[in-house]
Amino acid sequence: MKLLNFFFFIFFLCFQVESGVSVTPTPLAHPFDPLTKEEITLVQTIVLNKYPKANFHYVGLDDPEKPTVLKWLSSGVQTSRNAFVIAIVNNNQIHEMLINLTSSTILSDKLRIGNGFPTLTLDEEGKAGKLPLNYDPFIESVKKRGLNISEVVCFGLTAGWYGEEKNQRVLRLECFMKNGTANIFVRPIHGIVMVADIDHMKIIEYHDRSIQPVPKADNTEFRASHMRPPFGPKLHAYGSYQPEGPGFTISGHTLRWANWKLHVGYDMRAGVIISTASIYDPEVHKFRQVLYRGYISELFVPYQDPSEEWYYKTFFDAGEFGFGQSMVSLEPLHDCPPHAQFLDVYYAGRDGSPQHLENAFCVFEQYGGISWRHTETGIPNEEIREVRSDVSLVVRSVVTVGNYDNVMDWEFKPSGSIKPAISLSGMLEIKAVDIKHKDQINEDQHGTLVSEQSIAIYHDHFYIYHLDLDVDGVDNSFVKTNLKTVKVTDNSSKRKSYWTIDTQNVKTESDAKIKLGLSPSELAVVNPNKKTSTGNEVGYRLVPGAAVHPLLVEDDYPQTRGAFTNYNVWVTPYNRTEKWAGGLYVDQSRGEDTLAIWTKQNRSIENKDIVLWYVVGIHHVPCQEDFPIMPLLSTGFELRPTNFFERNPVLKTLSPNLVKWPTGCGKP
Repeated sequence: MKLLNFFFFIFFLCFQVESGVSVTPTPLAHPFDPLTKEEITLVQTIVLNKYPKANFHYVGLDDPEKPTVLKWLSSGVQTSRNAFVIAIVNNNQIHEMLINLTSSTILSDKLRIGNGFPTLTLDEEGKAGKLPLNYDPFIESVKKRGLNISEVVCFGLTAGWYGEEKNQRVLRLECFMKNGTANIFVRPIHGIVMVADIDHMKIIEYHDRSIQPVPKADNTEFRASHMRPPFGPKLHAYGSYQPEGPGFTISGHTLRWANWKLHVGYDMRAGVIISTASIYDPEVHKFRQVLYRGYISELFVPYQDPSEEWYYKTFFDAGEFGFGQSMVSLEPLHDCPPHAQFLDVYYAGRDGSPQHLENAFCVFEQYGGISWRHTETGIPNEEIREVRSDVSLVVRSVVTVGNYDNVMDWEFKPSGSIKPAISLSGMLEIKAVDIKHKDQINEDQHGTLVSEQSIAIYHDHFYIYHLDLDVDGVDNSFVKTNLKTVKVTDNSSKRKSYWTIDTQNVKTESDAKIKLGLSPSELAVVNPNKKTSTGNEVGYRLVPGAAVHPLLVEDDYPQTRGAFTNYNVWVTPYNRTEKWAGGLYVDQSRGEDTLAIWTKQNRSIENKDIVLWYVVGIHHVPCQEDFPIMPLLSTGFELRPTNFFERNPVLKTLSPNLVKWPTGCGKP
C-alpha cells in the first residue's frame, strides 16, 4: 500500500510539472481588481437599455481616488466600484459614461466633442479586413496580378493624421497572400491604396498605383508541423520541480512572494497593470510602499518610408488597437515554464458582451544567476567563498498587434529591484520590390533587403511606462545627481582629476524633462520626509536601458502626436485623469492631449505625489536574421532601491536547496 501511495505521489508531481496549474480567482478583494464577467454584462445591460445601438470601444475600471485605495490598504474599508465606458452611438456620437456597479446607475453621460477617435474594436477590424474580398475593383486588381482572390487576406490599419481639418473614422486596408505559408505578413500585395469608412463599413477610396511581384513563400513557414529537414541544433530536454510547491500565493489578483506583496490587474487598453506593490523590511518589521501603479501607457511605432503606400504607418498600439484586448493566450510550457500559474481575464467586445481570454498572463519563479557573491583570499591560510543564488518572480503577458508579438515581463527581486522588460518577436513589415540583390538598389528603399523581393522597412518602437512610485509614502521628490569632472589645480594631489557628484532636487515639470545619454547622471525618486539612520533620503533609482531618441522632426505630424517620446524621462504631479501619454482618443489625434501638453503647465513636483514616465526605445534596422520571423529582441530597465534599506536586504537570504528529481519524472 505504501508503494502504491508513493507511485500516486510521483504521478501527481509529474502531472504538475508537465501541465502547470491554473488559479481560479476568488471574489473581489482589492479596489483595483479588473472588471469581472458579471460586471461587464451589467455594464452592457445598463448602456444598451439607454442606447440600444451603442458600440462599446472601452469598458474599464474607473480608478478609485488614491486616498480611498490607501485607506483600504490600511484598514480594509471597501470602496465604491465604478466603470468608465466609451461608446459610439448612432455611428458618430461618442459618449463617455461613468457607471456605478453597486447601484447599477449611470452617474454621468457626456457627449464628447473634439479631435481623435476611440480605440478600435477587434470586431470592426475584422469586418474591415473582409471588405476588399467583395469589392470589384480590388478583385480585378488581383486578377490582373495573376493571383487567386481565395488566397488573399486583408487587414485594417490606422490612417493617422496629416493636417486634415476634418476627419472620419477610416482604416487603410492592406492585403497579403496566404498560399504556401502561414507567414502572410512577408507576402504583401504591393501598389494598392484602399481606404474604408468603418462607421458604414464600405470602401470610399481606391487606387491601383503600381504592380510589384508578391514575394515568394519559399522558406517563410514558421509552423513546426510544416517544417522539413534539415533542422537546427538539438536542444536537450529539461525538467522543473518544486517539491514544496510554488513560493508565491495568489488570492484573487493579489500576489505574495518572498518579501513582496502586489496586485496584478488588467485593462483592455493598457494590458497588465501592477499596483500597490510593497516590500517587507525586516529591520522595521513592516511592508513599505514602492509602486502604487505601473503599466505601459502607450507604444509608438513609426515606420520610415514616406511613400504613398507607407507614410501613414505610424502606429499607436495601445491607444489605437488596445494593448489589453490584443493580449493572446499563453502557451503552457513554452511561453511560461512548467511551474507557472495562470490567470484569465475578461474584456468587453464591440457589442458590450464579456470576452474571455484564457491564460492571459502567468506568474512564475525564475531560477538562475547570482544574487551576490565574494571570494576572500586576503586572510592568511584561508579562502572564503560565499555565493547566493538568484531567484526572482516574473509576471508575463504577450501582446500581439498585427505582425509583432510583444513579450511583456515584470520581474521582482528579493533585493527590492523591479525589472520591467520587453522582448519583440513576430514578423517584419515587408515592402514588395522587384529586387533580388543589394547591387540592384539604386535609390533609398527605406529598409533592408532581407530576402528576394522583400524590403524590411526601418522603424522604431517607443514604449512609455507610467510609473507612479510612492516610495515609503505618497509625498516624493525627483532627484538628479550629475557626475562631473573636477580638475586638481592646486597641487594638493598627484592626481590631475577626479569625478564627484552634484545633486539637484528638481522642482518643476520642465526641469524634469531629460534626454538620457548626453551626460552621466543618476535619477531617483526619493522621499525627503524619510531618512536612513545615516541621514540619506530613502529612494528608488531609475537604471535606464539604452538611450534612444526620436529622429523625426518635432513638427512632423506623427511626432506631434507622439511628442511624449521627445524626452526619455518626464515627471508630473499625480493626476488620476492623466493616464494615457498619447491622449484618451489616439486614433487620428492631433497631439492636443498628450504628456507633452500636460507638462507645459510646469507644475511643482517637489515633495508631492508624483509620477515618473520613462520611454524605452528601439531603433530597428532589420537584418536577414530577423526574417522570416524574428528571434527575441529585448530591452528593459530597472527600478532599484537606493538608500531605501539600511543594508543589503538579501544578506541573510539563503540559496534554495538543490532538489534531486524523483525517478521517472520528466520522461516522455
